[in-house]
Amino acid sequence: MAAEKSRSARKTAIVIGAGVGGVSTAARLAHAGFDVTVLEKNDFTGGRCSLIHTPDGYRFDQGPSLLLLPRLFHQTFAELGTSLEKEGVELRKCEPNYRVWFGDGEEFVLSTDLATMKREVEKWEGHDGYERYLAFLGESHRHYELSVEHVLLKNFTSLASMLRVSFLRHLIALHPFESIWTRASKYFFTERLRRVFTFGSMYMGMSPFDAPGTYSLLQYTELAEGIWYPVGGFHRIVEALVEVGKRRGVRFSMGCEVERILLDQSRGRASGVRLRGGEVLEADVVVNNSDLVYAYTNLLAPDTDPGAVTKATPYAESLSQREASCSSISFYWGLSQQVPALSAHNIFLADQYKESFDSIFKKHLIPDEPSFYVNVPSRVDSSAAPQGKDSIVVLVPVGHLVDGQANQIASQHTNGSMQANGSAVKKTTNQDIKSLSPPSQSGIQPTEHQDWPAMIALARKTILSTIEARTGVDLGPLIVHEETNDPQTWKQKFNLDRGAILGLSHSFFNVLCFRPSTRARKGSPLLDGKFGGGILGRVAELLGDLGRGGSGSIRGLYMVGASAHPGTGVPICLAGGRLVAEQVLQDLGMSVPWEEDGKEGKVKSSLDVIDRPLTVRLEELAWWVMVVFAAIFALWMAMYVWRLTC
Repeated sequence: MAAEKSRSARKTAIVIGAGVGGVSTAARLAHAGFDVTVLEKNDFTGGRCSLIHTPDGYRFDQGPSLLLLPRLFHQTFAELGTSLEKEGVELRKCEPNYRVWFGDGEEFVLSTDLATMKREVEKWEGHDGYERYLAFLGESHRHYELSVEHVLLKNFTSLASMLRVSFLRHLIALHPFESIWTRASKYFFTERLRRVFTFGSMYMGMSPFDAPGTYSLLQYTELAEGIWYPVGGFHRIVEALVEVGKRRGVRFSMGCEVERILLDQSRGRASGVRLRGGEVLEADVVVNNSDLVYAYTNLLAPDTDPGAVTKATPYAESLSQREASCSSISFYWGLSQQVPALSAHNIFLADQYKESFDSIFKKHLIPDEPSFYVNVPSRVDSSAAPQGKDSIVVLVPVGHLVDGQANQIASQHTNGSMQANGSAVKKTTNQDIKSLSPPSQSGIQPTEHQDWPAMIALARKTILSTIEARTGVDLGPLIVHEETNDPQTWKQKFNLDRGAILGLSHSFFNVLCFRPSTRARKGSPLLDGKFGGGILGRVAELLGDLGRGGSGSIRGLYMVGASAHPGTGVPICLAGGRLVAEQVLQDLGMSVPWEEDGKEGKVKSSLDVIDRPLTVRLEELAWWVMVVFAAIFALWMAMYVWRLTC
């Protein structure tokens, strides 16, 4: 009885979706004293960060397969009063990081080992090339540290957030207005190495010719901190967070689909959710971890009579017009034997490098010759496949759904994978896909529209022939189990808008305050949809919201996940969970427990006292003097121009 009273006296929270952002936010809120319930429409946690198991012992990571930015993982568990080690999560370092395969038969090994990198870089760019590589590491290190401190762990709630001096003073150093390709070209003089050090933009769902230079931080974390893999699959991270949450009282309701987020118009706040079956659950706080565009389009659409067509709000429509990241065709292959030629992580780069990205991001198709990623989890974790065999995941970036295809879910999809020939089955079998790309067939010609069965068959044919040509291994006869995910599958399984696996794009005008806020935005008849979903529309919304202040948000409703600030990727979503939990607590006037814990500083001896040299302090003073003089000069010029025009 006392326990029930204690529970009823606590603030309540509902989290929609058990993805990484959702389970981490739930654990943090429970750690702060909330009574938390997580509602998940699937029968598994993790969302895209989940596993595929086969009856014969193969295991595949459905989405993420490598762990980057390890400090954000360790920080998350530490702030929850535990650690990865205490939760039984074993991380294994992948060495080498990648083996990059080129069409001319050459390969490049990427590693955290400086001796290896010295040999690899000098092989193509000579002795001074290695010095330039170290300079590239220096720049990408700055991108990494500044981004973590001033972007990933800071919230950007409005246009005014961009005016923080601590952020503005580092803006130019982050190179947000130059592409990764442009920055890499400054340090690497051969086309080969420029490709080697830019393909990582695919993790952001962007072309290296468009992705802001800031994102070289991904190359840095790989080269300096390494690539890691949790034994048992990437989902072990999610499992550990779920267990931490359960110990603090979080309840997980699986197979529980939310139909609508309920709003109390009289109080101007979220009051709870309505489930697909009609049941209503109330809460003080609602955190949405379903796809953000899906949530604004469906869960927050104006309520209608049962059976009526739901009409999206103008803001939801403008969100759906924003640039989205790419999607993927992902193959999950169980092999009858091991293939030692392949490392844990392999990149096969297209000869027509730029053209292949243009095909994905401008035409939203699959390139004639795509670049693709091959993961062999059994190379680092033997439990991923039966003894003496390999499990392989192949990810081929492709365009997201467009036109009418983005607004419908193919009826031939089920809770499993889509079969390449479009028939309704739970899982795709080896023979089914092979029938579309037999050895005697030269391959299906690229289409000018999104014919997914044809594109899947083309991808399969191209992958197998490319791997055989570059490694000498014919994987086709070794495949004993096969499943696929494609853009329509991603949309159906996880409600992903346009099937974009990484949410909204990460171009400059889709990040920071331009990215949808972690506080749910209240629609505005005067602003929404007036200028479309482009840059002008976003700026107009931000300026209008700045004037609306707190009235521009839906109180008690928060957004976490790939399309909300700070962005996509497992470690970034963990940072987002931290930001949302802190925002919830601050809005309710509650203390943030991990901030209190962090005040217990480590006692240092005299050897550890930081003594900044006078020259460094003078350089910082000179920077501020220049800023002041620049401001005075700009003000003087403005007054001078004003006087001339009067």
